[in-house]
Amino acid sequence: MTSSKSSPSSVRDSLELLAKNWSIEPQIYDLQLGNRKDVYDTTLRVDKVTYHIPTLATDKLFVLWRCLWPDCHNCCDRQGRLPLTIDDVHVITRKMGYRLESEFLKNETKISSWDEKDEKGRVSTLFTMLSLKRKVDENDSEDGTPVSCRFLSKEGNCGLQPEKPGVCWLYPFASWINIENNVPVVHATFQFTGDCPGFYLSDSLDQMIPVLNEYAKTIYHYNMAVRRTIRNSYGLINFVK
Repeated sequence: MTSSKSSPSSVRDSLELLAKNWSIEPQIYDLQLGNRKDVYDTTLRVDKVTYHIPTLATDKLFVLWRCLWPDCHNCCDRQGRLPLTIDDVHVITRKMGYRLESEFLKNETKISSWDEKDEKGRVSTLFTMLSLKRKVDENDSEDGTPVSCRFLSKEGNCGLQPEKPGVCWLYPFASWINIENNVPVVHATFQFTGDCPGFYLSDSLDQMIPVLNEYAKTIYHYNMAVRRTIRNSYGLINFVK
C-alpha cells in the first residue's frame, strides 16, 4: 500500500526539481519515467516480507536505496497524504495532547480516497482512509499533491517522532498483501515519485541487505495494522475486477 501515486508528468517535474540539488544517474532517471523496457524484479524474502528489487537487464545492475537524511527530507517536504491506521490514531491522539480520540479525529484528520494500479496500469484497488492533515487548513483539492508537512522542522526533524504515522516509516517502499495458499503474504518494492535522491545502482544486493532487514518488520506490521483498520471500519478497500 502506498500513500500516493504519481503520473509521468508529475514524476518528471519532481525529477527536474530534484536535479537542481542532487545528481541523478541517467538509468535511474529513465527508470522513474518508465522509459526503461529492460526492467525485471529480483525477488528476495526477508523475514515475512517478499521484496521486489528493480533490476536493469541491459546493465546487469540492481536499483538500490539508502536514506540521505539529514541532508534530504524530501519525503516530508513533498508529502502526498498521510493515511492513518487505527494504531496511528491511538498513539498520535496522545502525542498531540488530545484526551478524546473523537476530538483528534474532528480537528486533525480528513478523509482521503485514492486508487492503486496493477502492473499493467489498470486500477486494481480503491482506498478510503482517514488521513492526518499535513497542514492545519488542508482542503480536499490538495489531497495527493505534494505539501510540506506541518510537523517538519527547519532542521529536518519530525515533531511527532517516534509516533509519526506508520506510512511515514515505510518510505520509499510501497507494500501490499497477496493471498497465497490462503495465507496473507506481504510484498514490497520501491515507489518512484521522483522526489528521493537516495536511489543508486549496484552489481550486488549485499549492501542493501541490512536495510531490507531493518524495514521488514516495519512493513509487515504496517500491513497488519491496515487490515485491523479496515476490520474496525476506520477505512475501506474495494478490489476492482
